[in-house]
Amino acid sequence: MEVGDLRVYEEELRALEEELANVVAGADPRRLKEMTRRHAQLQEIMAAARRVAEWRDRLEQSEEVLREGGDEGLLAMAREEREAAMAGLARAEEALQLLLLPRDPQDSADTIVEIRAGTGGEEATLFAADLYRMYTRYAERKGWRVEPMNTSYSETRGIKEAIFSVSGEDVYRYLKYEAGVHRVQRVPETEASGRIHTSAASVAVLPEAEEVDVEIKPEDLRIDVFRSSGCGGQHVNTTDSAVRITHLPTGVVVTCQDEKSQIKNKAKALRVLRARLLERAREEAAAARAEQRRSMVRSGDRSEKIRTYNFPQNRVTDHRIGLTVYALDQVLDGELDRVIMPLIEYDTQERLRQLFQRG
Repeated sequence: MEVGDLRVYEEELRALEEELANVVAGADPRRLKEMTRRHAQLQEIMAAARRVAEWRDRLEQSEEVLREGGDEGLLAMAREEREAAMAGLARAEEALQLLLLPRDPQDSADTIVEIRAGTGGEEATLFAADLYRMYTRYAERKGWRVEPMNTSYSETRGIKEAIFSVSGEDVYRYLKYEAGVHRVQRVPETEASGRIHTSAASVAVLPEAEEVDVEIKPEDLRIDVFRSSGCGGQHVNTTDSAVRITHLPTGVVVTCQDEKSQIKNKAKALRVLRARLLERAREEAAAARAEQRRSMVRSGDRSEKIRTYNFPQNRVTDHRIGLTVYALDQVLDGELDRVIMPLIEYDTQERLRQLFQRG
């Protein structure tokens, strides 16, 4: 990619810096968070672009010396410089290309993790407890915050189900690779004969939804006014102050007639309508997350595995990329980047390959 192609990012960065400089108290915190995150991304892109330009300058300078010729010692130094510049330029260009890849918009989201014991009886609950400790310690290493939401224990200090939220920087970017069935192979404490037992636990990783803003467009509303019904006498309303609002896209209907003023009834009805639409959106989002959870977990059967933890060999194998790490004890102690970083690298290289194929 040519450095000149980055002008659009330079312009976006300048506009964003100007907007950030004019932020006033009480600004939308969500918008401010998005702006700050995007600003950091753009700064990283421009820094990578400068490194590409620097390596290109060094390469051009060394090639100019070689074209002009001269002392053999000088030419030998220029050849070494050219080789170093070519290697440095290749690394810098790859780093820039990675930064320019479209990011998953959910990567920065806080995350809900759900662990459930699968096949294997009590041993599966003990393994689920191991996974819970592993993720908790991994979060501590990353500086993330873990908040338990629901935990169900077995009789043998294992975990039948653990649901917890993880908040911090780029949580979903790292944890999304953990979704699936995890299998363990070890000798259970209760196994007198010393036979290796195989059990499983399922993990679901769900990006936590942001608070949903409900936009109500005037053209989506049908507003009817009518005379309020009362108990008779002086309480009978003689004006059309009652309001009925129908939200046409969803069919939600709200009626308000408590106030004597049509304006006040309309304002109340709109508040009720907004609350109902917000709840409707939350329920739809929850249904979508439930479907995503089902697709991740499936049956929890041992055969549907993404990773195997083999205690006798101190081995962790990720079956998606054929990765094997002989450091099971360290991985379970929270050094999960030993497995996750190769997955991120593999995923990134696949996206780069697809990008080049389209190009």
